[in-house]
Amino acid sequence: MIFNIHPHERKIFERIAQCAREIGVPAYVVGGFVRDRLLGRPSKDIDIVCVGDGIRLAQTLASKLNPSPKIVVYRRFGTAMLRHEGIEIEFVGARKESYQLDSRNPEVEQGTLEDDQNRRDFTINALAVSLNEADFGLIVDPFGGLEHLERKIIKTPLEPGKTFSDDPLRMLRAIRFANQLDFVIEKNTLESIAKNRQRIQIISKERITTELEKILMTPKPSVGFNLLFDTGLLRLILPDVANLQGVEDRDGKGHKDNFYHTLEVLDNLCRRSDNIWLRWSALLHDIAKPATKKFHPDTGWTFHGHEWLGANMVPRIFRNLRLPLDSKMDYVQKMVRLHLRPISLTKEQVTDSAVRRLLFDAGPEIDDLMKLCGSDITTKNPKKMSRYLEGYEYLKERMALVTSADRLRLWQPPITGDVIMEAFGIPPSREVGIIKTAVREAILDGDIPNEFEPGFQRMVEEGAKLGLTPKKQAHTP
Repeated sequence: MIFNIHPHERKIFERIAQCAREIGVPAYVVGGFVRDRLLGRPSKDIDIVCVGDGIRLAQTLASKLNPSPKIVVYRRFGTAMLRHEGIEIEFVGARKESYQLDSRNPEVEQGTLEDDQNRRDFTINALAVSLNEADFGLIVDPFGGLEHLERKIIKTPLEPGKTFSDDPLRMLRAIRFANQLDFVIEKNTLESIAKNRQRIQIISKERITTELEKILMTPKPSVGFNLLFDTGLLRLILPDVANLQGVEDRDGKGHKDNFYHTLEVLDNLCRRSDNIWLRWSALLHDIAKPATKKFHPDTGWTFHGHEWLGANMVPRIFRNLRLPLDSKMDYVQKMVRLHLRPISLTKEQVTDSAVRRLLFDAGPEIDDLMKLCGSDITTKNPKKMSRYLEGYEYLKERMALVTSADRLRLWQPPITGDVIMEAFGIPPSREVGIIKTAVREAILDGDIPNEFEPGFQRMVEEGAKLGLTPKKQAHTP
């Protein structure tokens, strides 16, 4: 079969072919570029394998391009990379690999195209396209990759146990590709992932997290997380999420399976947002339910406080996965901590004060919080679903009204600590915090309007309770 090369890519392929002939090395396009083009997916990364010196081929090409691109060379791996017209092209010499049991870093030696295809992770990634004069554009397919693309199958080129034992990250890649491409993992390949799952422990947390995030960024991550769970990988890399699975029944009273509920929430959220941190929030929102589960004979199962404990668990999970311990983690903690708030407000509870407090606590993340809460409505009871959705929409209406009337959107209290210290002539102290909190609460409760002058007056009144007299009169800042 001849590969259909797009006209705008033919020029660079012909130049690579010319350079390969000049230095006397056969060259091929391999891997993801070939796969994605055959699937009709966009790709801007091209991998070139030559049976010889890949770095020399890259240097030869760069010398003929105008302007000549910078080459990044990785001599340890025998690879070189350059960018040309927005395309990243990587060159490597064909090689064969051997692995030690305790490492995914192979011992490498020069090899043939066949050797190079043998070391590939899956048949659909082992496809190669010849750039050689005798058979330019011919697809070299020793493992049936074309058929597997057509049948939507993920399968290893060699015996799967060896493929996964050599590089255990391939187990996560198999699941990620199945999720991204809507493919099915071939039976023996899937069984081998389960058998070799313990090998994942030699992989760095950073590489594991990269694959998890690629799964999270698919339109339906539940596919990948179900495969992770079924193969036993999830319990090794994200045990807190795996522990959500299961239903306990006592005295005829059961609770929903929180693992499958979480995946449903995640899929719902993915239809609303592509924010990776909001997707992490959906995955972790019920993380503390196993630890807070209690049974009461009258009311059944409860998970009181799981939102607070869950928020406290987020830093440990982020540290373990080598995720950033910064504002992104704070964001996920906030989403987990507040995820019950909006949906727990019934129509009777949606007072202006409750809305103000929700807006204040959520701050600029209020829209994201509402997306998460809307995604969390997964009941199969039509009456409950109708009631929850009605309450959710009613809350959104009230939020809009309160925001408009009180100017509370992204609100900060008008009386700051600096205003208090300047007015009373006092240094930072416990009294400053007490007064500031009292003014804020008065605004949130609706006792005074969200304006400087009434806020200053309340500040004076609260200061008097603490024996403080203002040194300055109110002035609008």
